[in-house]
Amino acid sequence: MLGLAVWAFMPGKSHAPKLGLDLRGGTQVILSPTITGSTTISPEQVAQTVSIIRQRVDGFGVAEAEVTTQGTGADTKIIVTIPGVTARGVVDQLKTTAKLNFRPVLAIDYGSPQVAASATASPTPSASGSAQPSASASPKASASPSPTPSVSVAPELLKPPIQTKTADADFGKRFQALDCTKNDVLSGAVDDEAQYLVTCQRDGSLKYALAPALLTGTDIQSATASLPQSGAGTWQVDLTLTTDGAKKFADATKNLSAQKSPNNQFGIILDGLVVSAPAVNEAILGGQATITGNFSAEEAKSLAQVLKYGALPIGLTVDQVQQISPTLGNDQLKAGVLAGAFGLLLVVLYLLLYYRALGVIAVASLGLAGVTTYLMFIVLGRQMGFTLTLAGIAGAIVAIGITADSFIVYFERIRDELRDGKRLKSAVEAAWGRARRTILAADFVSFLAAVVLYYLSVGSVRGFAFTLGLTTIIDIFVAFLFTRPLVSYAARTKWMNSGSKWTGVSSQRNVSATTSEVSE
Repeated sequence: MLGLAVWAFMPGKSHAPKLGLDLRGGTQVILSPTITGSTTISPEQVAQTVSIIRQRVDGFGVAEAEVTTQGTGADTKIIVTIPGVTARGVVDQLKTTAKLNFRPVLAIDYGSPQVAASATASPTPSASGSAQPSASASPKASASPSPTPSVSVAPELLKPPIQTKTADADFGKRFQALDCTKNDVLSGAVDDEAQYLVTCQRDGSLKYALAPALLTGTDIQSATASLPQSGAGTWQVDLTLTTDGAKKFADATKNLSAQKSPNNQFGIILDGLVVSAPAVNEAILGGQATITGNFSAEEAKSLAQVLKYGALPIGLTVDQVQQISPTLGNDQLKAGVLAGAFGLLLVVLYLLLYYRALGVIAVASLGLAGVTTYLMFIVLGRQMGFTLTLAGIAGAIVAIGITADSFIVYFERIRDELRDGKRLKSAVEAAWGRARRTILAADFVSFLAAVVLYYLSVGSVRGFAFTLGLTTIIDIFVAFLFTRPLVSYAARTKWMNSGSKWTGVSSQRNVSATTSEVSE
């Protein structure tokens, strides 16, 4: 408890649970499919898009987010509602198609002569054959007023040995005409993996001519953000390829390693822009790859999350982003908390009147469970984005009954053992051996229900299920590590063995309970 309290109230951090959309408002994003020409949007594409967006939003944490649709076909609107103040990066990630391709490099335009000289003098990034091959970003360009040199694409470069088709006649002209200093260019290019591509580094520093894709995003099995194993360097994204992807990657890197620069490089293209273009010196086996590019921790985690959950089948544009005020307001929140407090008061009164001294232990256990739950809300909100909504509060209120049930099972077992003629100390030990199986079975059923409900539901229902599962686990810890030891300690005291009716285990109460059972 002390460790959890220190963690929750760590200086410089938030010391209150994160509240959900219905309690503190949030952000609503309205997205529309991007339609070009005679393209049509099928219901299956919309459903897949909604599923991927929901996975991405849930990846931000247990955030009570809702993803819904309105309209059909070209008029479809996808509405995403996220509690709290939402960073612009989150909104941008919702519409990101995350189309990833690996393409052989045909030519690179370094821009000004100064940049070209700098790039020539600097070592070219490389991809090694280790378990975590490096794929660092190419050197960045520096600002220069010098005119940009013309870079032609040699005809032989349009026929790399690992490709069979050739580029169209205008490919070289398009490469020369591309201006990476324009913002509209850096918004991404149409990336058809079967066609040749001219595009820019995502920071606009370099211009690339690229062959058709060797691998696509479907060849990626998983993606995670991490720091280099050496501990030095910026964040990176580690990729694990599928079986087919690993074979294609091994064959491609084997062919690329035999070429001269820049044809021994492959561009990692995300949504039409080059993230990195490492050189290949040897075949890379094992199905592992790494994307680096001076990522911040947030950028690396965001990229890994997008790649992990897959590409959107359709492009999206943001129609509207608006902040929403709380839908329930402070009055409703106070009413919900008051209802929970009143229910807790009734449980406390029942425990004290019926179990006397044992009831005091039960109330102390309930208080400890409540404090632990509150501290966990703070910690989980900070660590994984858990947000507390009215549905979550309902889950916590339900947990009061679950926790009280554990005490009642134990206390009634103690009385059963006393009626069988055992002394209090022996009755407490024997009762726990029988009661703990019942407690574990009951809590397992509650936890199983919470898990099933969490994985089969969406929106605020998941918050209810998560809170119910969390409080069920807390109940087990409190019953085993607090209630049972405290009852065992109390059973050794002279007063509890005195037979007073205020102990809750007096012979008078046990006899009256037995008489009541016989009469029934």
